[in-house]
Amino acid sequence: MLKNTVYIISAFIIMMILNSCDSGQKPSFTGAEGEVKLITLDPGHFHAALIQKNMYPQVNHEVFVYAPDGDDLNEHLAKIESYNQRQDNPTAWKENVYRGDDFLAKMIADKQGNVLITAGNNRKKTEYIKKAVDAGINVLADKPMAINVDNFELLCQAFETAQQNNVLLYDIMTERFEITTILQKEFSLLPDVFGVLEDGSPEQPSVTKESVHHFAKYVSGTALKRPAWFFDVEQQGEGIVDVTTHLVDLVQWECFPEQTLDYTKDIQLVSAKRWTTVLSKEQFRQVAGLPDYPEYLAKESRNDSLFVYANGEINYRLKGKHAKVVVVWNYAAPEGAGDTHYSIMRGTKAHLVIRQGAEQNYTPALYIEPLTNDAAFESALNSQFTEIEAKYPGIELKKNDSGWEVQIPGKYRNGHEAHFGQVTEHYLQYLIDGKLPEWEVPNMIAKYYTVTQASKLANETK
Repeated sequence: MLKNTVYIISAFIIMMILNSCDSGQKPSFTGAEGEVKLITLDPGHFHAALIQKNMYPQVNHEVFVYAPDGDDLNEHLAKIESYNQRQDNPTAWKENVYRGDDFLAKMIADKQGNVLITAGNNRKKTEYIKKAVDAGINVLADKPMAINVDNFELLCQAFETAQQNNVLLYDIMTERFEITTILQKEFSLLPDVFGVLEDGSPEQPSVTKESVHHFAKYVSGTALKRPAWFFDVEQQGEGIVDVTTHLVDLVQWECFPEQTLDYTKDIQLVSAKRWTTVLSKEQFRQVAGLPDYPEYLAKESRNDSLFVYANGEINYRLKGKHAKVVVVWNYAAPEGAGDTHYSIMRGTKAHLVIRQGAEQNYTPALYIEPLTNDAAFESALNSQFTEIEAKYPGIELKKNDSGWEVQIPGKYRNGHEAHFGQVTEHYLQYLIDGKLPEWEVPNMIAKYYTVTQASKLANETK
Protein backbone atom coordinates (compact mmCIF):
# COMPACT_ATOMS: atom_id res chain seq x y z
CA MET A 1 0.00 0.00 0.00
CA LEU A 2 2.83 2.38 0.98
CA LYS A 3 4.74 1.59 -2.20
CA ASN A 4 1.70 2.23 -4.41
CA THR A 5 0.96 5.49 -2.59
CA VAL A 6 4.53 6.69 -3.01
CA TYR A 7 4.48 5.74 -6.71
CA ILE A 8 1.34 7.82 -7.26
CA ILE A 9 2.67 10.80 -5.30
CA SER A 10 6.06 10.77 -7.00
CA ALA A 11 4.66 10.29 -10.49
CA PHE A 12 2.41 13.30 -9.85
CA ILE A 13 5.35 15.37 -8.62
CA ILE A 14 7.47 14.51 -11.65
CA MET A 15 4.60 15.38 -13.99
CA MET A 16 4.09 18.74 -12.23
CA ILE A 17 7.78 19.56 -12.42
CA LEU A 18 8.14 18.71 -16.10
CA ASN A 19 4.96 20.61 -17.01
CA SER A 20 5.71 23.74 -15.00
CA CYS A 21 9.26 24.69 -15.93
CA ASP A 22 7.90 27.67 -17.86
CA SER A 23 4.97 28.41 -15.58
CA GLY A 24 5.36 32.17 -15.98
CA GLN A 25 5.88 32.72 -12.25
CA LYS A 26 8.35 35.52 -11.58
CA PRO A 27 11.39 34.57 -9.50
CA SER A 28 11.30 35.86 -5.93
CA PHE A 29 15.03 36.63 -5.95
CA THR A 30 17.00 39.06 -8.10
CA GLY A 31 20.55 38.66 -6.78
CA ALA A 32 20.32 41.91 -4.85
CA GLU A 33 22.69 42.36 -1.94
CA GLY A 34 21.42 40.80 1.29
CA GLU A 35 18.07 39.63 -0.08
CA VAL A 36 18.62 36.02 1.02
CA LYS A 37 17.97 35.70 4.74
CA LEU A 38 19.13 32.45 6.30
CA ILE A 39 17.41 30.48 9.03
CA THR A 40 19.45 27.73 10.66
CA LEU A 41 17.28 25.08 12.32
CA ASP A 42 18.52 22.71 15.03
CA PRO A 43 22.16 22.59 13.84
CA GLY A 44 23.75 19.39 15.12
CA HIS A 45 26.15 18.58 12.31
CA PHE A 46 29.21 20.64 11.38
CA HIS A 47 27.95 20.87 7.78
CA ALA A 48 25.52 23.57 8.94
CA ALA A 49 28.44 25.79 9.91
CA LEU A 50 30.37 25.10 6.70
CA ILE A 51 27.63 26.84 4.71
CA GLN A 52 28.74 29.99 6.56
CA LYS A 53 32.49 29.51 6.24
CA ASN A 54 32.39 32.34 3.69
CA MET A 55 30.13 35.31 3.02
CA TYR A 56 27.96 35.70 -0.10
CA PRO A 57 26.88 39.09 -1.50
CA GLN A 58 23.22 38.00 -1.85
CA VAL A 59 23.07 36.65 1.72
CA ASN A 60 22.24 38.97 4.60
CA HIS A 61 24.83 38.98 7.39
CA GLU A 62 22.09 38.40 10.00
CA VAL A 63 21.20 34.73 10.46
CA PHE A 64 18.29 33.51 12.59
CA VAL A 65 19.01 30.34 14.54
CA TYR A 66 16.31 28.20 16.17
CA ALA A 67 17.32 25.23 18.28
CA PRO A 68 16.98 23.56 21.65
CA ASP A 69 19.58 24.68 24.14
CA GLY A 70 22.58 22.39 24.49
CA ASP A 71 25.95 21.30 23.17
CA ASP A 72 24.85 20.96 19.53
CA LEU A 73 23.85 24.61 19.37
CA ASN A 74 26.90 25.78 21.31
CA GLU A 75 29.28 23.86 19.04
CA HIS A 76 27.61 25.38 15.97
CA LEU A 77 27.85 28.93 17.29
CA ALA A 78 31.49 28.40 18.26
CA LYS A 79 32.35 27.39 14.69
CA ILE A 80 30.61 30.46 13.27
CA GLU A 81 32.45 32.67 15.74
CA SER A 82 35.76 31.08 14.75
CA TYR A 83 35.08 32.10 11.15
CA ASN A 84 34.27 35.64 12.31
CA GLN A 85 37.49 35.82 14.33
CA ARG A 86 39.97 34.23 11.92
CA GLN A 87 42.83 36.37 10.62
CA ASP A 88 42.49 35.47 6.95
CA ASN A 89 39.32 36.73 5.28
CA PRO A 90 37.11 36.80 8.41
CA THR A 91 33.36 36.56 8.07
CA ALA A 92 30.89 39.00 9.63
CA TRP A 93 27.90 36.88 10.60
CA LYS A 94 25.51 38.05 13.28
CA GLU A 95 23.67 35.10 14.81
CA ASN A 96 20.23 35.86 16.28
CA VAL A 97 19.54 32.84 18.43
CA TYR A 98 16.29 31.45 19.82
CA ARG A 99 16.79 28.67 22.37
CA GLY A 100 13.79 26.57 23.35
CA ASP A 101 12.06 23.23 22.93
CA ASP A 102 9.40 24.91 20.77
CA PHE A 103 12.07 26.02 18.28
CA LEU A 104 10.30 24.55 15.23
CA ALA A 105 6.93 26.19 15.96
CA LYS A 106 8.70 29.44 16.85
CA MET A 107 10.65 29.40 13.57
CA ILE A 108 7.46 28.91 11.55
CA ALA A 109 5.63 31.62 13.48
CA ASP A 110 8.46 34.15 13.18
CA LYS A 111 9.40 33.37 9.57
CA GLN A 112 12.40 35.69 9.87
CA GLY A 113 14.16 34.35 6.79
CA ASN A 114 13.47 32.92 3.35
CA VAL A 115 16.03 30.08 3.13
CA LEU A 116 16.26 27.35 5.76
CA ILE A 117 19.53 25.50 6.42
CA THR A 118 19.15 22.18 8.20
CA ALA A 119 22.00 19.82 9.07
CA GLY A 120 21.79 17.70 12.16
CA ASN A 121 19.80 14.94 13.81
CA ASN A 122 18.12 13.12 10.93
CA ARG A 123 15.25 11.55 12.85
CA LYS A 124 13.12 14.69 12.46
CA LYS A 125 14.86 16.35 9.52
CA THR A 126 12.24 15.28 6.97
CA GLU A 127 9.55 16.73 9.22
CA TYR A 128 11.51 20.00 9.48
CA ILE A 129 11.76 20.13 5.70
CA LYS A 130 8.06 19.50 5.22
CA LYS A 131 7.05 22.14 7.78
CA ALA A 132 9.36 24.70 6.18
CA VAL A 133 8.10 24.26 2.61
CA ASP A 134 4.52 24.21 3.94
CA ALA A 135 5.28 27.69 5.30
CA GLY A 136 6.68 28.86 1.97
CA ILE A 137 10.35 28.78 3.02
CA ASN A 138 13.07 27.59 0.65
CA VAL A 139 15.22 24.76 2.01
CA LEU A 140 18.88 23.87 1.50
CA ALA A 141 19.29 20.63 3.41
CA ASP A 142 22.27 18.51 4.30
CA LYS A 143 22.03 14.88 3.34
CA PRO A 144 20.31 12.61 4.09
CA MET A 145 16.87 14.17 3.72
CA ALA A 146 15.24 10.79 4.42
CA ILE A 147 16.55 7.79 6.39
CA ASN A 148 13.69 5.29 6.02
CA VAL A 149 10.73 4.52 3.76
CA ASP A 150 8.31 6.56 5.87
CA ASN A 151 10.62 9.57 5.59
CA PHE A 152 10.77 8.97 1.85
CA GLU A 153 6.99 9.23 1.52
CA LEU A 154 7.01 12.47 3.54
CA LEU A 155 9.87 13.82 1.41
CA CYS A 156 7.87 13.16 -1.75
CA GLN A 157 5.03 15.18 -0.25
CA ALA A 158 7.49 17.96 0.61
CA PHE A 159 8.63 18.16 -3.01
CA GLU A 160 5.01 18.40 -4.10
CA THR A 161 4.34 21.22 -1.62
CA ALA A 162 7.55 23.02 -2.61
CA GLN A 163 6.36 23.03 -6.20
CA GLN A 164 2.93 24.36 -5.22
CA ASN A 165 4.43 27.09 -2.99
CA ASN A 166 7.08 28.09 -5.55
CA VAL A 167 10.00 27.38 -3.21
CA LEU A 168 13.15 25.36 -3.88
CA LEU A 169 14.02 22.24 -1.89
CA TYR A 170 17.55 21.03 -2.55
CA ASP A 171 20.16 18.84 -0.88
CA ILE A 172 23.86 19.59 -0.52
CA MET A 173 25.75 17.34 -2.93
CA THR A 174 29.33 18.51 -2.37
CA GLU A 175 31.02 15.61 -4.14
CA ARG A 176 29.96 16.88 -7.56
CA PHE A 177 32.60 19.60 -7.04
CA GLU A 178 35.56 17.28 -6.40
CA ILE A 179 37.93 17.64 -9.36
CA THR A 180 38.76 13.97 -10.02
CA THR A 181 35.04 13.15 -10.06
CA ILE A 182 34.38 16.06 -12.42
CA LEU A 183 37.12 14.87 -14.77
CA GLN A 184 35.99 11.24 -14.56
CA LYS A 185 32.61 12.41 -15.80
CA GLU A 186 34.20 14.56 -18.53
CA PHE A 187 36.30 11.69 -19.90
CA SER A 188 33.28 9.36 -19.83
CA LEU A 189 31.61 11.71 -22.32
CA LEU A 190 34.37 11.17 -24.92
CA PRO A 191 33.15 8.29 -27.10
CA ASP A 192 36.50 7.67 -28.81
CA VAL A 193 38.20 7.34 -25.41
CA PHE A 194 35.63 5.81 -23.08
CA GLY A 195 33.28 4.16 -25.55
CA VAL A 196 29.97 3.61 -23.78
CA LEU A 197 29.27 2.45 -20.25
CA GLU A 198 29.23 -1.33 -20.01
CA ASP A 199 26.08 -3.04 -18.77
CA GLY A 200 28.13 -4.81 -16.10
CA SER A 201 26.96 -7.55 -13.75
CA PRO A 202 26.51 -8.00 -10.00
CA GLU A 203 29.99 -9.57 -9.89
CA GLN A 204 31.57 -6.80 -12.00
CA PRO A 205 29.40 -3.67 -11.93
CA SER A 206 29.67 -1.10 -14.68
CA VAL A 207 30.25 1.54 -12.00
CA THR A 208 31.53 1.14 -8.44
CA LYS A 209 31.96 3.83 -5.81
CA GLU A 210 33.45 3.16 -2.39
CA SER A 211 33.91 5.71 0.39
CA VAL A 212 35.84 5.33 3.65
CA HIS A 213 35.05 7.76 6.47
CA HIS A 214 36.29 8.25 10.02
CA PHE A 215 34.64 9.13 13.31
CA ALA A 216 37.74 11.00 14.54
CA LYS A 217 38.65 13.90 12.25
CA TYR A 218 39.49 17.59 12.08
CA VAL A 219 37.18 20.32 10.70
CA SER A 220 38.45 23.84 10.03
CA GLY A 221 41.64 22.91 11.86
CA THR A 222 39.93 21.77 15.06
CA ALA A 223 39.27 18.26 16.36
CA LEU A 224 35.63 17.44 15.65
CA LYS A 225 33.31 16.68 18.55
CA ARG A 226 30.60 14.26 17.44
CA PRO A 227 27.23 14.47 19.20
CA ALA A 228 26.33 11.21 20.94
CA TRP A 229 23.22 10.81 18.77
CA PHE A 230 25.52 10.56 15.73
CA PHE A 231 26.20 6.96 16.84
CA ASP A 232 22.49 6.08 17.13
CA VAL A 233 21.20 4.83 13.79
CA GLU A 234 17.62 5.72 14.77
CA GLN A 235 18.70 9.38 14.92
CA GLN A 236 21.59 9.61 12.45
CA GLY A 237 20.49 6.84 10.11
CA GLU A 238 22.56 3.85 9.11
CA GLY A 239 25.56 4.34 6.86
CA ILE A 240 23.62 2.81 3.99
CA VAL A 241 21.29 5.84 3.91
CA ASP A 242 23.84 8.48 4.88
CA VAL A 243 27.12 8.68 2.95
CA THR A 244 25.76 6.41 0.22
CA THR A 245 23.44 9.30 -0.67
CA HIS A 246 26.50 11.00 -2.15
CA LEU A 247 27.60 7.85 -3.96
CA VAL A 248 24.20 7.12 -5.49
CA ASP A 249 23.99 10.77 -6.53
CA LEU A 250 27.34 10.52 -8.32
CA VAL A 251 26.30 7.33 -10.12
CA GLN A 252 23.23 9.13 -11.46
CA TRP A 253 25.08 12.39 -12.19
CA GLU A 254 27.99 10.76 -14.03
CA CYS A 255 26.29 7.88 -15.83
CA PHE A 256 23.14 9.73 -16.92
CA PRO A 257 24.06 13.44 -16.87
CA GLU A 258 21.11 15.84 -16.97
CA GLN A 259 18.72 12.97 -17.70
CA THR A 260 15.47 12.69 -15.76
CA LEU A 261 15.18 9.38 -13.92
CA ASP A 262 11.94 7.62 -13.03
CA TYR A 263 12.52 5.51 -9.95
CA THR A 264 9.38 3.45 -10.62
CA LYS A 265 10.96 2.12 -13.83
CA ASP A 266 14.70 2.81 -13.83
CA ILE A 267 15.88 1.29 -10.53
CA GLN A 268 16.00 -2.38 -9.53
CA LEU A 269 17.68 -3.38 -6.29
CA VAL A 270 19.75 -6.55 -6.51
CA SER A 271 21.10 -6.85 -2.96
CA ALA A 272 21.98 -4.77 0.09
CA LYS A 273 23.87 -5.48 3.29
CA ARG A 274 24.93 -3.71 6.47
CA TRP A 275 27.54 -4.33 9.14
CA THR A 276 28.85 -2.64 12.25
CA THR A 277 31.89 -0.62 13.22
CA VAL A 278 32.97 -1.45 16.77
CA LEU A 279 34.21 1.40 18.96
CA SER A 280 35.73 1.07 22.40
CA LYS A 281 34.39 3.22 25.22
CA GLU A 282 37.63 5.21 25.16
CA GLN A 283 37.24 5.92 21.44
CA PHE A 284 33.67 7.07 22.06
CA ARG A 285 34.90 9.34 24.85
CA GLN A 286 37.53 10.84 22.58
CA VAL A 287 35.13 11.84 19.80
CA ALA A 288 31.93 12.51 21.78
CA GLY A 289 33.48 14.15 24.83
CA LEU A 290 31.25 12.14 27.19
CA PRO A 291 32.35 9.81 30.02
CA ASP A 292 29.78 7.12 29.23
CA TYR A 293 27.20 6.04 26.67
CA PRO A 294 23.83 7.78 27.00
CA GLU A 295 20.86 5.55 27.72
CA TYR A 296 19.65 5.46 24.12
CA LEU A 297 22.94 3.85 23.02
CA ALA A 298 22.69 1.04 25.57
CA LYS A 299 20.96 -1.18 23.01
CA GLU A 300 24.00 -0.80 20.72
CA SER A 301 26.64 -1.56 23.34
CA ARG A 302 28.00 -4.91 24.52
CA ASN A 303 30.93 -5.64 26.81
CA ASP A 304 31.69 -1.92 27.03
CA SER A 305 32.02 -1.59 23.23
CA LEU A 306 29.69 0.26 20.89
CA PHE A 307 28.39 -1.46 17.73
CA VAL A 308 27.28 1.05 15.09
CA TYR A 309 25.64 0.03 11.79
CA ALA A 310 27.72 2.59 9.96
CA ASN A 311 28.68 0.40 6.99
CA GLY A 312 26.63 -0.62 4.00
CA GLU A 313 26.69 -1.89 0.43
CA ILE A 314 24.05 -1.51 -2.28
CA ASN A 315 24.01 -3.46 -5.54
CA TYR A 316 21.42 -2.27 -8.04
CA ARG A 317 20.61 -1.64 -11.69
CA LEU A 318 20.06 1.88 -12.97
CA LYS A 319 18.56 2.00 -16.46
CA GLY A 320 20.01 -1.46 -17.08
CA LYS A 321 23.54 -0.64 -15.83
CA HIS A 322 24.79 -2.53 -12.78
CA ALA A 323 26.08 -0.27 -10.01
CA LYS A 324 27.60 -0.86 -6.59
CA VAL A 325 28.12 1.68 -3.80
CA VAL A 326 29.91 0.93 -0.53
CA VAL A 327 30.47 3.02 2.59
CA VAL A 328 32.85 2.07 5.40
CA TRP A 329 33.40 3.91 8.68
CA ASN A 330 36.58 3.42 10.74
CA TYR A 331 37.54 5.10 13.97
CA ALA A 332 40.48 7.12 12.61
CA ALA A 333 42.49 7.42 9.42
CA PRO A 334 46.13 6.33 9.04
CA GLU A 335 48.74 9.02 9.67
CA GLY A 336 48.60 11.62 6.90
CA ALA A 337 45.32 10.32 5.51
CA GLY A 338 41.67 11.32 5.73
CA ASP A 339 38.39 10.19 4.23
CA THR A 340 39.06 8.37 0.97
CA HIS A 341 37.21 7.62 -2.25
CA TYR A 342 37.52 4.86 -4.86
CA SER A 343 35.57 4.83 -8.09
CA ILE A 344 35.61 2.96 -11.38
CA MET A 345 33.54 3.51 -14.51
CA ARG A 346 33.91 0.65 -17.00
CA GLY A 347 33.64 1.74 -20.61
CA THR A 348 33.80 -0.40 -23.71
CA LYS A 349 37.12 1.24 -24.65
CA ALA A 350 38.64 2.26 -21.30
CA HIS A 351 38.13 2.21 -17.57
CA LEU A 352 38.22 5.48 -15.63
CA VAL A 353 39.50 4.88 -12.10
CA ILE A 354 39.85 7.17 -9.08
CA ARG A 355 42.25 5.91 -6.40
CA GLN A 356 43.18 7.60 -3.13
CA GLY A 357 45.50 5.26 -1.27
CA ALA A 358 49.02 5.41 0.11
CA GLU A 359 50.46 5.22 -3.42
CA GLN A 360 48.61 8.47 -4.20
CA ASN A 361 49.67 10.03 -0.86
CA TYR A 362 45.96 9.86 0.05
CA THR A 363 45.19 12.48 -2.59
CA PRO A 364 42.57 11.39 -5.18
CA ALA A 365 44.08 10.61 -8.58
CA LEU A 366 42.33 9.79 -11.86
CA TYR A 367 43.61 7.06 -14.21
CA ILE A 368 42.64 6.20 -17.78
CA GLU A 369 43.17 2.48 -18.38
CA PRO A 370 42.37 1.41 -21.95
CA LEU A 371 41.20 -2.09 -22.76
CA THR A 372 43.45 -2.03 -25.82
CA ASN A 373 46.49 0.15 -25.26
CA ASP A 374 47.70 0.80 -28.79
CA ALA A 375 48.69 3.70 -31.02
CA ALA A 376 45.14 4.21 -32.27
CA PHE A 377 43.81 4.66 -28.73
CA GLU A 378 46.63 7.04 -27.81
CA SER A 379 45.93 9.13 -30.89
CA ALA A 380 42.22 9.32 -30.04
CA LEU A 381 42.99 10.23 -26.45
CA ASN A 382 45.40 13.01 -27.39
CA SER A 383 42.91 14.36 -29.92
CA GLN A 384 39.92 14.44 -27.57
CA PHE A 385 41.96 15.52 -24.54
CA THR A 386 42.11 19.04 -26.00
CA GLU A 387 38.36 19.41 -25.34
CA ILE A 388 38.82 18.83 -21.61
CA GLU A 389 42.09 20.77 -21.42
CA ALA A 390 40.26 23.80 -22.80
CA LYS A 391 37.80 23.62 -19.87
CA TYR A 392 40.46 22.91 -17.24
CA PRO A 393 43.72 24.59 -18.36
CA GLY A 394 46.83 23.09 -16.85
CA ILE A 395 45.75 19.45 -16.64
CA GLU A 396 48.10 17.00 -18.34
CA LEU A 397 48.38 13.31 -19.19
CA LYS A 398 51.22 11.21 -17.77
CA LYS A 399 51.73 7.78 -19.30
CA ASN A 400 52.22 4.73 -17.07
CA ASP A 401 52.22 0.94 -17.46
CA SER A 402 48.40 0.68 -17.38
CA GLY A 403 47.55 3.76 -19.41
CA TRP A 404 47.61 7.36 -18.21
CA GLU A 405 47.30 9.35 -15.01
CA VAL A 406 45.59 12.74 -15.28
CA GLN A 407 47.89 15.33 -13.72
CA ILE A 408 45.77 17.93 -11.92
CA PRO A 409 47.15 21.32 -10.78
CA GLY A 410 46.68 22.23 -7.15
CA LYS A 411 44.45 25.18 -8.02
CA TYR A 412 41.61 22.72 -8.72
CA ARG A 413 41.98 20.92 -5.37
CA ASN A 414 40.16 23.29 -3.05
CA GLY A 415 39.09 20.67 -0.49
CA HIS A 416 35.86 19.25 0.89
CA GLU A 417 35.01 22.22 3.10
CA ALA A 418 35.17 24.63 0.16
CA HIS A 419 32.62 22.53 -1.73
CA PHE A 420 29.86 23.67 0.64
CA GLY A 421 30.35 27.22 -0.56
CA GLN A 422 30.25 26.06 -4.18
CA VAL A 423 26.96 24.22 -3.63
CA THR A 424 25.54 27.30 -1.91
CA GLU A 425 26.58 29.58 -4.78
CA HIS A 426 24.81 27.30 -7.26
CA TYR A 427 21.70 27.23 -5.06
CA LEU A 428 21.68 31.04 -4.86
CA GLN A 429 21.69 31.14 -8.64
CA TYR A 430 18.78 28.68 -8.75
CA LEU A 431 16.85 31.06 -6.47
CA ILE A 432 17.45 33.86 -8.98
CA ASP A 433 16.39 31.57 -11.83
CA GLY A 434 13.28 30.66 -9.87
CA LYS A 435 13.78 26.95 -10.52
CA LEU A 436 16.13 23.99 -10.30
CA PRO A 437 17.30 22.19 -13.43
CA GLU A 438 14.30 20.09 -14.47
CA TRP A 439 16.04 16.77 -13.80
CA GLU A 440 17.15 17.60 -10.24
CA VAL A 441 13.95 16.91 -8.28
CA PRO A 442 13.03 13.61 -10.02
CA ASN A 443 16.62 12.48 -9.51
CA MET A 444 16.63 13.44 -5.83
CA ILE A 445 13.49 11.34 -5.47
CA ALA A 446 15.21 8.46 -7.30
CA LYS A 447 18.25 8.80 -5.05
CA TYR A 448 16.34 8.68 -1.78
CA TYR A 449 14.18 5.84 -3.05
CA THR A 450 17.36 3.86 -3.74
CA VAL A 451 18.96 4.35 -0.33
CA THR A 452 15.81 3.96 1.78
CA GLN A 453 14.69 0.84 -0.05
CA ALA A 454 18.23 -0.55 0.22
CA SER A 455 18.19 0.05 3.96
CA LYS A 456 14.87 -1.75 4.22
CA LEU A 457 16.23 -4.68 2.19
CA ALA A 458 19.45 -4.86 4.21
CA ASN A 459 17.50 -4.96 7.48
CA GLU A 460 15.28 -7.74 6.11
CA THR A 461 18.22 -9.81 4.86
CA LYS A 462 19.59 -12.37 7.30
